[in-house]
Amino acid sequence: MAPAAKAVLGVDVGTSSSKGVLVDLDGTILRTAVREHAVERPAPGHVEMDAAIWWAEFLSLARELTAPGDVAVTAVGVSGMGPCALLTDEHGAPVRPAILYGVDTRAEEEIRRITHVLGKEEILAHCGALLSSQSAAPKIAWVARHEPEAYARARRVFMPASYLAFRLTGAYVMDHISASQSPPLYCLRRQEWHEDWSAHVAPGIELPALRWPGEAAGTVTEEVAAQVPGLPAGIPVISGSIDAWAEAASVGASAPGDLMLMYGTTTFLVATLSEPVASRTVWPTSGIVPGTYSLAGGMASSGAITGWLRDLTGETDFDALVSEAAQSPPGANGLLMLPYFAGERSPVADPSARGVVAGLTLSHTRGDLYRAALEAAAYGVRHHLETFAEAGLRIERTLAVGGGAGRDLWPQIVSDVTGLTQQIPASTVGASFGGARLAAELAHGLDTAHWNPSDHQVVPDPAHRDRYDELYRLYRELYPATRDITHALAELQRG
Repeated sequence: MAPAAKAVLGVDVGTSSSKGVLVDLDGTILRTAVREHAVERPAPGHVEMDAAIWWAEFLSLARELTAPGDVAVTAVGVSGMGPCALLTDEHGAPVRPAILYGVDTRAEEEIRRITHVLGKEEILAHCGALLSSQSAAPKIAWVARHEPEAYARARRVFMPASYLAFRLTGAYVMDHISASQSPPLYCLRRQEWHEDWSAHVAPGIELPALRWPGEAAGTVTEEVAAQVPGLPAGIPVISGSIDAWAEAASVGASAPGDLMLMYGTTTFLVATLSEPVASRTVWPTSGIVPGTYSLAGGMASSGAITGWLRDLTGETDFDALVSEAAQSPPGANGLLMLPYFAGERSPVADPSARGVVAGLTLSHTRGDLYRAALEAAAYGVRHHLETFAEAGLRIERTLAVGGGAGRDLWPQIVSDVTGLTQQIPASTVGASFGGARLAAELAHGLDTAHWNPSDHQVVPDPAHRDRYDELYRLYRELYPATRDITHALAELQRG
């Protein structure tokens, strides 16, 4: 019998689903699988998830993808949403559900208190960023204040990728990117834990050993191999990272000058730099590989708005909605939308922001609304790019990722609004593929530059630039003009 072909497994835990991919060593996708799940929202502004779901879905995906037995899995890649805060006891047993990333806004009081004690400028100098709902550390402090019995049992902190790595290998590690999204626990300037501040913000918590995303966390244990026969004991598992950076790895966007633009439920941007920068409105982090740094930003909702429109109108076919939006002209027949349907993360950093649709008339169609939602996300991308430029960032190459890049309408709108030329990859599988790619590099020392080549590029249409320049100006004016009203409405919603 001929030996089985070699392959690597990648699994990503996202907000609405976990995804797995099996990839052979030349980059060909052999199989994919998905497990859908839902988050819990126990109170306004609270978004949580039971970490048992992450592990159960990993096991389910790994069994399905390896069950045919026709390949020999040689390494495992992991990634997940983040930054999250999963507190566990010393054995890795969760003491409460994980608190999710910037969509969870419960820790506003802790953000104010920690900032007052440590000093805003001191935090900016050491961490590169100010505290916001995106930081995991204030959420740890929230548990200490509001759930002291649970916190008394807490000894360790995980995120989805580090938790999967722990369950697979027994190693307690976290990647530098995830750690750097936990200010003030991590000093970006030195790329190490800030021990004094960690003792103040998260007393009693043992912080994990730091690794780069593509470094080994450890190897698959005998116990896991017994549960998943297709995963041999002893194969390496990468330390992994937050899904957006794994998405960047999926298209090789890890060199200084690269920009990864993710089209999904949320829109996310990751730009790579050779030196650290500081920003008050977006998120400086460590980079994917040693010697690099990132500047990142994320919208709270973008593709989620199109899903909301689909559900609201009873349309189950996304292609039909895209076709209707394509028939609406640039500017959506005079509609302008603020995409802050779940508050906004960056660069606005306003949990109480709300969505606005301006200019509605009885003649507007569903296609106009759908196009306005895509254009709103594009204006949000342009706002981020202007913020990046203010921090001194120069973009040399833009690579699109995510499900929304699978159809050209949305990327074309973004190119027309921003002036970017975007490379559209052959595969938009995303973060799970990025984890697999890093795993292949670790286990086999492969050069994976050929794994996910560009399929085509989207270039801006100059005929639309003047229209979009004018609409972008109005977009930037609309938020401050409606902020007081939407804040009052947000307070009524919370009441």
